[in-house]
Amino acid sequence: MISKPLMLALLACLAAAPLLGAPAQAATPINQTRPMAARGRIDIENIKGRIQVRAWDKNEVRITGSLGKGVEKLVVEGDAQHLTVQVRYPRRSKNKSEPTILILDVPRASNLEIDGVSADIDVLGTAGSTLDIESVSGDVTVGAAPREASIDSVSGDVRATLHSPSVRVESVSGDINLRGRLNGEIHAETVSGSVIVDSNRERVRKVSFASVSGDADIHVALADGGSIKTESVSGDTTLFLPKSVSARVTGESFSGDLTIPGAKIIKTKYGPGSSVEHRYGSGSGEITIENFSGDAELRLE
Repeated sequence: MISKPLMLALLACLAAAPLLGAPAQAATPINQTRPMAARGRIDIENIKGRIQVRAWDKNEVRITGSLGKGVEKLVVEGDAQHLTVQVRYPRRSKNKSEPTILILDVPRASNLEIDGVSADIDVLGTAGSTLDIESVSGDVTVGAAPREASIDSVSGDVRATLHSPSVRVESVSGDINLRGRLNGEIHAETVSGSVIVDSNRERVRKVSFASVSGDADIHVALADGGSIKTESVSGDTTLFLPKSVSARVTGESFSGDLTIPGAKIIKTKYGPGSSVEHRYGSGSGEITIENFSGDAELRLE
């Protein structure tokens, strides 16, 4: 025979069971399909949760996932040339709403503009003309081949493998890890996050890097007549280049160390400061290194 205390505990558990299962039942499934031109534009916006985009070889967009509790509705509007997918929240209760998961299958050559706040963003396999991503605190992961890629993040990390001739990645405090066949122009900028850029030995035409306190490792090869410019306040910058590089190198630092293989570093006679001018090969390209208090080093591999 079950004792009275045990019976009361059992009844309490049974009464609480529906409440424990409520959050799992609160999310509303999403399942919509829209026609889409092979090279159409898709705008995607989700404040909280996740955005996953996958390429496929169909002229349509399939939207699945789940709409979080407290979300007003999912807005899908536009036509086959320009489609907008937006998670709409009530004006006064955004913080009380639960995360929404958006999963989109899109034509491979779609042009994408994706906005997230505290939503992780994941893009794989697309190869349109443009890929534009803006994120506040969510992480961004990309494996794609657009002709132009632009990624902005505030505090989320960015991990991107791109096969693109034009790439721009900027972050405030998140780390940047940019790799792939990068054979055109690369711009990377950070305030305090660390940066890794690796062009997979592709010869780039232009590289520009700027940092306040973040450290950077930049692995590239330089095309004939190409240019590289790095600027940092207190972060350390290491530039890796092939031994066959042909370029004129100029460098300046206020209090940080400059290390340039084969070059003579000129120290100022009074006070801090150093500079360098050197040439590798015929000097067809141009490399400019500017640091304030961080160290800067060029390594030939």
